[in-house]
Amino acid sequence: MDLRKIKKLIDLLEESNLAELEIKEGEEIVRLSRLPKGMIAAAPAPVQQVRMDAPASAAAVAAPVASAAPAPGGKTLPEGTVVKSPMVGTFYVSANPDAPPFVKVGQSVKPGDTLGIIEAMKMFNQIEAEVAGEVVAVLVQNGQPVEFDEPLFVIRQG
Repeated sequence: MDLRKIKKLIDLLEESNLAELEIKEGEEIVRLSRLPKGMIAAAPAPVQQVRMDAPASAAAVAAPVASAAPAPGGKTLPEGTVVKSPMVGTFYVSANPDAPPFVKVGQSVKPGDTLGIIEAMKMFNQIEAEVAGEVVAVLVQNGQPVEFDEPLFVIRQG
């Protein structure tokens, strides 16, 4: 792929609302990404290659919990719908350090509300509520690394 094509792709990315653009041409692959407006850039972190057979969705994986379930580390989770991390990355409670957290314990949420963001490979992915209810637990701290399928929040439907 020649440099002129790449420059045109950069211009296309700048003019659009896209956060990422990947083009495959034969054996060559070009991936361009940028931060959405209003998001902060984190300090460069060591790159860890993770191969996944199925791509993780940017939406959170929610699993209903019938009763209190054990969390990693032996802690018991409150009753409710557990919102789990859809990917490995760094969890943030707000879009930037000066902004208030997206949600707090006791706050009501509805489907689609942003609960937090996970930075993975310099991309910021919103974690959204899948159910309506009250946030009864925030299980991770700001800036904490999270693993795939790690519980992040518990929402009591109601």
